[in-house]
Amino acid sequence: MAKIAFLGLGVMGFPMAGHLALKGHTVTVYNRSAAKAQAWVEKYGGASAPTPRAAAQGQEFVMACVGNDADLRSVAFGEDGAFAGLAQGAIFVDHTTASAEVARELNAAAAANGQGFVDAPVSGGQAGAENGALSIMCGGDREHYARVEPIVAAYAKAVRLMGPAGSGQLTKMVNQICIAGLVEALAEGLHFAKCAGLDPQAVVEVISKGAAQSWQMENRSKTMTEGKFDFGFAVDWMRKDLAICLAEARRNGARLPTAALIDQFYAEVQAMGGSRWDTSSLIARLER
Repeated sequence: MAKIAFLGLGVMGFPMAGHLALKGHTVTVYNRSAAKAQAWVEKYGGASAPTPRAAAQGQEFVMACVGNDADLRSVAFGEDGAFAGLAQGAIFVDHTTASAEVARELNAAAAANGQGFVDAPVSGGQAGAENGALSIMCGGDREHYARVEPIVAAYAKAVRLMGPAGSGQLTKMVNQICIAGLVEALAEGLHFAKCAGLDPQAVVEVISKGAAQSWQMENRSKTMTEGKFDFGFAVDWMRKDLAICLAEARRNGARLPTAALIDQFYAEVQAMGGSRWDTSSLIARLER
Protein backbone atom coordinates (compact mmCIF):
# COMPACT_ATOMS: atom_id res chain seq x y z
CA MET A 1 0.00 0.00 0.00
CA ALA A 2 1.25 3.47 -0.90
CA LYS A 3 1.00 7.01 0.43
CA ILE A 4 -0.68 9.08 -2.28
CA ALA A 5 -1.82 12.65 -2.85
CA PHE A 6 -4.59 13.28 -5.36
CA LEU A 7 -4.99 16.79 -6.79
CA GLY A 8 -8.30 17.63 -8.46
CA LEU A 9 -11.66 16.14 -7.51
CA GLY A 10 -13.81 16.78 -10.54
CA VAL A 11 -16.14 14.25 -12.17
CA MET A 12 -13.12 12.06 -12.94
CA GLY A 13 -10.77 12.73 -10.04
CA PHE A 14 -13.35 12.26 -7.26
CA PRO A 15 -14.09 8.59 -8.07
CA MET A 16 -10.49 7.84 -9.13
CA ALA A 17 -9.17 8.99 -5.76
CA GLY A 18 -11.96 6.98 -4.17
CA HIS A 19 -10.79 3.77 -5.82
CA LEU A 20 -7.31 4.33 -4.41
CA ALA A 21 -8.74 4.68 -0.91
CA LEU A 22 -10.94 1.60 -1.33
CA LYS A 23 -7.86 -0.40 -2.36
CA GLY A 24 -6.28 0.47 0.99
CA HIS A 25 -3.86 3.22 -0.03
CA THR A 26 -3.41 6.20 2.28
CA VAL A 27 -4.83 9.12 0.31
CA THR A 28 -4.60 12.88 0.92
CA VAL A 29 -6.67 15.03 -1.44
CA TYR A 30 -6.51 18.63 -2.61
CA ASN A 31 -9.16 20.55 -4.53
CA ARG A 32 -9.56 24.25 -5.28
CA SER A 33 -12.96 24.00 -3.63
CA ALA A 34 -12.28 22.91 -0.05
CA ALA A 35 -15.91 21.81 0.29
CA LYS A 36 -15.41 19.22 -2.45
CA ALA A 37 -12.31 17.89 -0.68
CA GLN A 38 -14.24 17.67 2.59
CA ALA A 39 -17.05 15.79 0.85
CA TRP A 40 -14.51 13.30 -0.48
CA VAL A 41 -13.01 12.77 3.00
CA GLU A 42 -16.46 12.22 4.46
CA LYS A 43 -17.16 9.56 1.84
CA TYR A 44 -13.81 7.76 1.66
CA GLY A 45 -11.81 8.73 4.75
CA GLY A 46 -8.22 9.84 4.30
CA ALA A 47 -7.35 13.50 4.66
CA SER A 48 -7.47 16.80 2.79
CA ALA A 49 -4.78 19.47 2.48
CA PRO A 50 -5.06 23.24 1.91
CA THR A 51 -2.45 23.40 -0.88
CA PRO A 52 -0.90 21.03 -3.43
CA ARG A 53 2.43 21.43 -1.62
CA ALA A 54 0.93 20.34 1.70
CA ALA A 55 -0.83 17.42 0.02
CA ALA A 56 2.41 16.24 -1.61
CA GLN A 57 4.57 16.30 1.51
CA GLY A 58 5.59 12.81 2.62
CA GLN A 59 3.86 11.07 -0.29
CA GLU A 60 5.29 8.41 -2.59
CA PHE A 61 3.00 9.39 -5.47
CA VAL A 62 1.11 12.54 -6.43
CA MET A 63 -1.73 12.14 -8.91
CA ALA A 64 -3.21 15.16 -10.69
CA CYS A 65 -6.43 15.35 -12.68
CA VAL A 66 -7.25 18.98 -13.45
CA GLY A 67 -8.61 20.98 -16.36
CA ASN A 68 -5.83 22.10 -18.70
CA ASP A 69 -2.16 23.10 -19.04
CA ALA A 70 -2.59 26.26 -16.96
CA ASP A 71 -4.40 24.39 -14.17
CA LEU A 72 -1.70 21.74 -14.20
CA ARG A 73 1.11 24.27 -13.92
CA SER A 74 -0.72 25.98 -11.06
CA VAL A 75 -0.90 22.80 -8.95
CA ALA A 76 2.60 21.61 -9.88
CA PHE A 77 4.77 24.74 -9.69
CA GLY A 78 5.25 27.72 -7.41
CA GLU A 79 5.65 28.13 -3.69
CA ASP A 80 2.47 26.17 -2.97
CA GLY A 81 2.84 23.71 -5.86
CA ALA A 82 3.22 19.97 -5.49
CA PHE A 83 6.86 19.89 -6.60
CA ALA A 84 7.77 22.17 -3.69
CA GLY A 85 6.55 19.50 -1.28
CA LEU A 86 7.47 16.35 -3.19
CA ALA A 87 10.36 14.31 -1.80
CA GLN A 88 13.21 12.97 -3.90
CA GLY A 89 12.30 9.61 -5.40
CA ALA A 90 8.56 10.35 -5.37
CA ILE A 91 6.61 10.28 -8.65
CA PHE A 92 4.19 12.83 -10.08
CA VAL A 93 1.49 11.20 -12.23
CA ASP A 94 -0.59 13.48 -14.44
CA HIS A 95 -4.03 12.23 -15.51
CA THR A 96 -5.02 15.59 -17.04
CA THR A 97 -5.67 15.67 -20.77
CA ALA A 98 -3.05 18.28 -21.57
CA SER A 99 -0.38 19.06 -24.15
CA ALA A 100 2.69 16.92 -24.76
CA GLU A 101 4.66 20.13 -24.26
CA VAL A 102 3.58 20.55 -20.63
CA ALA A 103 4.22 16.86 -20.01
CA ARG A 104 7.83 17.28 -21.11
CA GLU A 105 8.06 20.45 -19.00
CA LEU A 106 6.93 18.62 -15.86
CA ASN A 107 9.17 15.68 -16.65
CA ALA A 108 12.20 17.99 -16.86
CA ALA A 109 11.27 19.68 -13.58
CA ALA A 110 10.88 16.33 -11.85
CA ALA A 111 14.19 15.02 -13.19
CA ALA A 112 15.99 18.14 -11.98
CA ASN A 113 14.68 17.52 -8.46
CA GLY A 114 15.40 13.79 -8.36
CA GLN A 115 11.73 12.91 -8.78
CA GLY A 116 9.83 10.89 -11.35
CA PHE A 117 7.08 11.87 -13.76
CA VAL A 118 4.55 9.93 -15.84
CA ASP A 119 1.96 11.55 -18.07
CA ALA A 120 -1.09 9.28 -17.91
CA PRO A 121 -4.22 10.73 -19.55
CA VAL A 122 -7.30 8.56 -19.36
CA SER A 123 -10.17 7.49 -21.60
CA GLY A 124 -13.51 6.07 -20.56
CA GLY A 125 -15.38 9.09 -19.26
CA GLN A 126 -17.16 9.55 -15.98
CA ALA A 127 -18.65 6.05 -16.11
CA GLY A 128 -15.19 4.55 -16.60
CA ALA A 129 -13.85 6.50 -13.63
CA GLU A 130 -16.74 5.48 -11.40
CA ASN A 131 -16.51 1.82 -12.41
CA GLY A 132 -12.72 1.64 -12.21
CA ALA A 133 -12.56 0.75 -15.90
CA LEU A 134 -10.46 3.49 -17.52
CA SER A 135 -7.93 3.06 -20.30
CA ILE A 136 -4.69 4.81 -19.36
CA MET A 137 -2.00 5.70 -21.88
CA CYS A 138 1.33 6.60 -20.33
CA GLY A 139 4.54 8.38 -21.20
CA GLY A 140 7.72 8.40 -19.17
CA ASP A 141 10.71 6.45 -17.93
CA ARG A 142 10.17 2.68 -17.91
CA GLU A 143 11.30 2.34 -14.28
CA HIS A 144 8.92 5.07 -13.12
CA TYR A 145 6.09 3.52 -15.11
CA ALA A 146 6.71 0.13 -13.48
CA ARG A 147 6.13 1.72 -10.08
CA VAL A 148 3.04 3.60 -11.22
CA GLU A 149 1.29 0.75 -13.05
CA PRO A 150 0.09 -1.23 -10.00
CA ILE A 151 -1.15 1.96 -8.34
CA VAL A 152 -3.29 3.20 -11.23
CA ALA A 153 -4.64 -0.32 -11.69
CA ALA A 154 -7.10 0.66 -8.95
CA TYR A 155 -9.17 2.51 -11.56
CA ALA A 156 -8.00 1.02 -14.87
CA LYS A 157 -8.98 -1.82 -17.15
CA ALA A 158 -6.00 -1.18 -19.43
CA VAL A 159 -2.66 0.57 -18.82
CA ARG A 160 0.24 0.81 -21.26
CA LEU A 161 3.53 2.68 -21.58
CA MET A 162 3.57 4.34 -25.02
CA GLY A 163 7.05 5.87 -24.96
CA PRO A 164 8.97 8.72 -23.31
CA ALA A 165 7.37 11.68 -21.53
CA GLY A 166 4.61 13.21 -23.64
CA SER A 167 3.74 9.93 -25.39
CA GLY A 168 0.70 9.39 -23.21
CA GLN A 169 -0.66 12.80 -24.18
CA LEU A 170 0.06 12.19 -27.86
CA THR A 171 -1.84 8.89 -27.66
CA LYS A 172 -4.78 10.63 -26.01
CA MET A 173 -4.79 13.09 -28.91
CA VAL A 174 -5.22 10.16 -31.30
CA ASN A 175 -8.11 8.98 -29.12
CA GLN A 176 -9.87 12.35 -29.31
CA ILE A 177 -9.30 12.70 -33.06
CA CYS A 178 -10.94 9.30 -33.60
CA ILE A 179 -13.85 10.03 -31.27
CA ALA A 180 -14.63 13.33 -32.99
CA GLY A 181 -14.91 11.61 -36.35
CA LEU A 182 -17.03 8.77 -34.97
CA VAL A 183 -19.51 11.09 -33.23
CA GLU A 184 -19.96 13.26 -36.32
CA ALA A 185 -20.47 10.21 -38.54
CA LEU A 186 -23.02 8.79 -36.10
CA ALA A 187 -24.84 12.14 -35.93
CA GLU A 188 -25.05 12.33 -39.71
CA GLY A 189 -26.19 8.69 -39.98
CA LEU A 190 -28.97 9.09 -37.43
CA HIS A 191 -30.04 12.39 -39.03
CA PHE A 192 -30.16 10.71 -42.45
CA ALA A 193 -32.20 7.81 -41.05
CA LYS A 194 -34.81 10.22 -39.68
CA CYS A 195 -34.99 12.18 -42.94
CA ALA A 196 -35.40 8.91 -44.86
CA GLY A 197 -38.38 7.90 -42.73
CA LEU A 198 -36.57 5.07 -40.97
CA ASP A 199 -36.74 4.18 -37.28
CA PRO A 200 -33.26 5.26 -36.09
CA GLN A 201 -33.12 2.74 -33.25
CA ALA A 202 -34.18 -0.11 -35.53
CA VAL A 203 -31.39 0.96 -37.89
CA VAL A 204 -28.87 0.98 -35.04
CA GLU A 205 -29.97 -2.48 -33.85
CA VAL A 206 -29.12 -3.87 -37.27
CA ILE A 207 -25.97 -2.00 -38.22
CA SER A 208 -24.43 -2.20 -34.73
CA LYS A 209 -23.97 -5.92 -35.33
CA GLY A 210 -21.77 -5.20 -38.34
CA ALA A 211 -18.81 -3.11 -39.39
CA ALA A 212 -20.36 0.21 -38.29
CA GLN A 213 -20.39 -0.79 -34.61
CA SER A 214 -18.66 1.53 -32.14
CA TRP A 215 -18.75 2.52 -28.47
CA GLN A 216 -20.43 5.76 -29.48
CA MET A 217 -23.16 3.89 -31.34
CA GLU A 218 -23.77 1.50 -28.45
CA ASN A 219 -23.79 4.18 -25.76
CA ARG A 220 -24.97 7.40 -27.41
CA SER A 221 -27.28 6.61 -30.34
CA LYS A 222 -30.47 6.39 -28.24
CA THR A 223 -29.91 9.65 -26.38
CA MET A 224 -28.83 11.38 -29.58
CA THR A 225 -32.10 10.34 -31.22
CA GLU A 226 -34.02 11.61 -28.19
CA GLY A 227 -32.09 14.91 -28.10
CA LYS A 228 -30.74 14.31 -24.59
CA PHE A 229 -27.30 15.79 -23.97
CA ASP A 230 -27.20 16.69 -20.26
CA PHE A 231 -24.50 14.21 -19.28
CA GLY A 232 -21.09 12.92 -20.25
CA PHE A 233 -18.11 14.74 -21.74
CA ALA A 234 -18.86 18.43 -22.34
CA VAL A 235 -18.45 20.22 -25.66
CA ASP A 236 -16.19 22.81 -23.97
CA TRP A 237 -13.83 20.03 -22.90
CA MET A 238 -13.79 18.45 -26.34
CA ARG A 239 -12.94 21.78 -27.97
CA LYS A 240 -10.09 22.18 -25.48
CA ASP A 241 -8.81 18.72 -26.44
CA LEU A 242 -9.17 19.31 -30.18
CA ALA A 243 -7.27 22.59 -29.84
CA ILE A 244 -4.41 20.61 -28.30
CA CYS A 245 -4.57 18.10 -31.17
CA LEU A 246 -4.56 20.79 -33.84
CA ALA A 247 -1.70 22.69 -32.20
CA GLU A 248 0.39 19.52 -32.03
CA ALA A 249 -0.44 18.75 -35.66
CA ARG A 250 0.91 22.14 -36.68
CA ARG A 251 4.15 21.21 -34.92
CA ASN A 252 4.55 17.68 -36.29
CA GLY A 253 3.13 18.24 -39.77
CA ALA A 254 0.10 15.95 -39.44
CA ARG A 255 -2.93 16.83 -41.57
CA LEU A 256 -6.22 16.81 -39.63
CA PRO A 257 -8.88 18.21 -41.98
CA THR A 258 -11.75 16.26 -40.42
CA ALA A 259 -10.78 17.12 -36.84
CA ALA A 260 -10.47 20.81 -37.77
CA LEU A 261 -13.90 20.79 -39.43
CA ILE A 262 -15.58 19.03 -36.49
CA ASP A 263 -13.99 21.50 -34.10
CA GLN A 264 -15.88 24.21 -35.97
CA PHE A 265 -19.07 22.15 -35.76
CA TYR A 266 -18.60 22.09 -31.99
CA ALA A 267 -18.20 25.87 -32.08
CA GLU A 268 -21.67 26.00 -33.66
CA VAL A 269 -23.02 23.85 -30.81
CA GLN A 270 -21.48 26.27 -28.32
CA ALA A 271 -23.19 29.15 -30.11
CA MET A 272 -26.49 27.25 -29.72
CA GLY A 273 -25.98 27.27 -25.94
CA GLY A 274 -24.55 23.77 -25.79
CA SER A 275 -21.19 24.44 -24.16
CA ARG A 276 -21.95 21.96 -21.37
CA TRP A 277 -23.87 19.47 -23.51
CA ASP A 278 -22.37 16.05 -24.13
CA THR A 279 -20.19 15.73 -27.24
CA SER A 280 -22.93 13.66 -28.89
CA SER A 281 -24.84 16.95 -29.29
CA LEU A 282 -23.28 17.32 -32.75
CA ILE A 283 -26.59 15.95 -34.03
CA ALA A 284 -28.37 19.04 -32.64
CA ARG A 285 -26.72 21.34 -35.19
CA LEU A 286 -28.04 19.11 -38.01
CA GLU A 287 -31.61 19.26 -36.69
CA ARG A 288 -31.91 22.98 -36.03
